[in-house]
Amino acid sequence: MNDVKKLDIYLPLILLLLGSFLLFSIWSAFQAVGLGSAVTDADYYSKGLRYNNTMVEKQAATVLGWSLSTRLDGRTLEFGLTNRDGTPVTRATGSLYLAIPNTAENINLPLHEIAAGRYIIELNDRLTGAIQARLDLGLDGARLHRQLLLNF
Repeated sequence: MNDVKKLDIYLPLILLLLGSFLLFSIWSAFQAVGLGSAVTDADYYSKGLRYNNTMVEKQAATVLGWSLSTRLDGRTLEFGLTNRDGTPVTRATGSLYLAIPNTAENINLPLHEIAAGRYIIELNDRLTGAIQARLDLGLDGARLHRQLLLNF
């Protein structure tokens, strides 16, 4: 009689375990056949190849001791770029990339040097809210990258 009770308990547990395994297997198969992650980048390979160059450029900017100051006056964004000894970095080129919220639109704005080591960008009046921006400045193989959050 005791053996019958043990079988009565173990048989449903074994069936539940097998059923769970089958359900998990079916779910895993559907996940594997699906479209995959939405976080993929079609250009991942070339970005990976550029990674080493980017790291060398960042290290060059660090060795030079570049320092960046940022000021927002109304719709004018001004950047000051100096060396370790405080002298302005002239002739640098760069862009500000704006990620517009709730759209796939990204805006690329070139920097304009107005004085030695002083760079400005005039921002559009249509920009509102919190906007993520990436600043890229470069000169002679050295490059500086900064992430900004602009609030209008």
